[in-house]
Amino acid sequence: MTLLRKIPNHEWYYIVMAFEDFETKKSVVVVYTGEGKGKTSASVGLMARALGTGWKVAYIQFIKHWNVGEHDFIAKIQDVFGEDLKFHKGGKGFYNAGDISAKDVSENEHKDAAQHTYDIAYQAATSGEFDLVICDEINNAMNDGLLDTAATRKLIEDRSEKTSICLTGRDFPEELVPLTDIATNMTKIKHHFDDKFLANKGIDY
Repeated sequence: MTLLRKIPNHEWYYIVMAFEDFETKKSVVVVYTGEGKGKTSASVGLMARALGTGWKVAYIQFIKHWNVGEHDFIAKIQDVFGEDLKFHKGGKGFYNAGDISAKDVSENEHKDAAQHTYDIAYQAATSGEFDLVICDEINNAMNDGLLDTAATRKLIEDRSEKTSICLTGRDFPEELVPLTDIATNMTKIKHHFDDKFLANKGIDY
């Protein structure tokens, strides 16, 4: 591997790294999980990087139905990337989450929405059409009982060999970790919500 590095007060130098015995995978499984903020934000950044690379990306979102910043962003760039970017928002809101649960939405309606969204994600991941399929909040859908773990295992195992996938949300199942290539746990050090401050638009959503 050859890297280009700038030495202060010098010209650019090529530096050869000793990675001759390393290989590159055709695709990878990436997971962003944990209690800390940043999982969806990381997936949006991954989407941007993949699109910038020239990849075709499907961004499939579970749970969320309300409008958030990434929806407006995707809408603004959709015309730029055209068929290289597929977006689907398939949630019915929070489920079994106390006072913030979606109102007037039955358990079956939540499950049907999650299954429909999963079917879209599965088709995208197995079709060979996309280089990257992002399933935002799919881990939450599993944790809420709207999808079972076997469905996510099938998504991972059946994906096209050229298609990388990214799975986000809290409580990614430990049993599926061996099927991943990159798994990051977002650990909260501090969050102002704990001090009774509401989420900030543009930062938290």
